[in-house]
Amino acid sequence: ADFLSRYYKMKNYDVFFLTGNDENSVKVEEAARKANKETKEYVDQMAILFKDIWNKLYIEYDKFIRTTDEEHVRTATYVFQKLFEEGYIYKSFYEGWYCKNCETFWPKSKVGEDKKCPNVECQRELEWLKEDNYFFKLSAFQDRLIEFYENNPDVIFPKARYNEVLSFIKMGLQDISVSRKNVEWGIKVPFDKEYTIYVWIDALTNYITGIGYPDNFKAHYWENVHHIMGKDIIRFHAVIWPSILMALKLPLPKKIIAHGWLITASKEKISKSKGGDIFNLKDFVFSNPPHLIMALRYYLLREGSFGEDIPVSLERFTQIYNSELANNFGNLVSRVLAIIQKNLDGQVYKQTDISSLANIIDSFTSKYYNYVENYEFSKALEMVVEIANILNKKIEENKPWEINDREKLNNLMFELIFGIVNIAKLLYPALPYTSKKILEQIGLSSFDTNIEKVEIKYREALFPTIKNIVKT
Repeated sequence: ADFLSRYYKMKNYDVFFLTGNDENSVKVEEAARKANKETKEYVDQMAILFKDIWNKLYIEYDKFIRTTDEEHVRTATYVFQKLFEEGYIYKSFYEGWYCKNCETFWPKSKVGEDKKCPNVECQRELEWLKEDNYFFKLSAFQDRLIEFYENNPDVIFPKARYNEVLSFIKMGLQDISVSRKNVEWGIKVPFDKEYTIYVWIDALTNYITGIGYPDNFKAHYWENVHHIMGKDIIRFHAVIWPSILMALKLPLPKKIIAHGWLITASKEKISKSKGGDIFNLKDFVFSNPPHLIMALRYYLLREGSFGEDIPVSLERFTQIYNSELANNFGNLVSRVLAIIQKNLDGQVYKQTDISSLANIIDSFTSKYYNYVENYEFSKALEMVVEIANILNKKIEENKPWEINDREKLNNLMFELIFGIVNIAKLLYPALPYTSKKILEQIGLSSFDTNIEKVEIKYREALFPTIKNIVKT
């Protein structure tokens, strides 16, 4: 999400990047109890922690929303009331299986003899609930959802998730419970204080809360909204949420993007509770300098195919760090700046035509743009690697350390600087700190490639070579 936000902002789009914490669940209340804290105290501390982690990871969001925020309470309450008044929410008796972990009610037809959650990624013990509840008429939107997705097959990415969602809808949708009785933590149903608004309406409506719905709604953002979430919650975002939007007469998402999981070599999902190594983000970001945090961003974008599960390991991280970041990008910048400092008094000027190299870079840049806009982040970064390869090859072929003609050396080094500025620009969405460091070292303040002169300010290794990452 941060990559896409930075990419489109770099291309002068008006982008609003929303993220935040869903705080009104029974799971959160239980976690607070286990931590011997009041729930509000617990969620306040977790919000600070998440913000600190995102800051360390250079996640540059425009708004961090919390579902305990007063503005969200107002929006969720308004939406529930409106859906009730429009006849899409009704009260009925519920008796059935409930998964506390997934926060999902399951019909008997989908629960096996083991009485475990049908969600293959969960499979925890279910509990039997009997209570009056408020229900949302999800079944009323089945045909409209099928029509929408059959007419817009590119809305859901990747294709496998689209097929999963459409198949799920065609199996038949049932009305879903949207309240819990006698649950203290959460947002109360506005006209029946015995009940708390359930996650389907509470959590999902944060997206429109974040852009001012209903009173100060920034509709131009919503008309192009892109959702990015883990594959395990794709159905909620691609089935329940569009149905709520239809009921509210709001536009449906332009894109629903589901990323896969990070998995171990044994194909076990890495999560907050297991996986260790560098993928304990909290430990990693508070224990390492910015260049290693940039390396982690790069690695997670570079490895595998976005949308699919990605096997990760410290060994592979170290390999990509050394081969692409240290030896390719880092070594390129270091060598070019060292030669300019030593042999050209730290300055280079544009004195000749560089259109040949510019055309080559433009070709790779065009491919980069296409890959990014189709969520093929690894292939996009490969284009930047290729540009660096071309520049490194130019150094090896021209041997600037042997050139005595100052003008000839200047022209060669200016070409290389031009290429490095282009690399810094294309790396920015993935490596914002690194890109800015490159610009600082060559005395530029923007990624504008229409440069006439560059003066080296200082030289510092972007990615010092590492033998291994020590667990922290």
